[in-house]
Amino acid sequence: MDTPQTGYPVQEYKRPVKRYCQTMDLKDNPELIAEYRKRHSQAHAWPEIIAGIREVGILEMELYILGTRLFMIVETELDFEWESAMQRMSTLPRQQEWEDYMAIFQNAAPGCTSAEKWKLMERIFRLY
Repeated sequence: MDTPQTGYPVQEYKRPVKRYCQTMDLKDNPELIAEYRKRHSQAHAWPEIIAGIREVGILEMELYILGTRLFMIVETELDFEWESAMQRMSTLPRQQEWEDYMAIFQNAAPGCTSAEKWKLMERIFRLY
């Protein structure tokens, strides 16, 4: 089993990809955080949301948590355009319903899109 101490395998692509990193905070409520975790499990994630993520061109998405802080990594093709993809995603079936449901757990107002809730992070160090 993969753990924070053992690390997490990553998808290998036979071509260059680019990465976006985002952050958001959850409400400081252990019951809500437990339910948020459950709703993001393989068994409970909405299939329409997973399909929409793929449909807009996202190759890989990982979500990490520490206390109330969320961190998301998104990998895409090099020609991916963030703003147009997020605009398109907001129009897909059940997407706004999902966003409104997730707002129960997040420090975000109901009615916000994913792009309005998640804040893109700036890379300040790189070691390759």
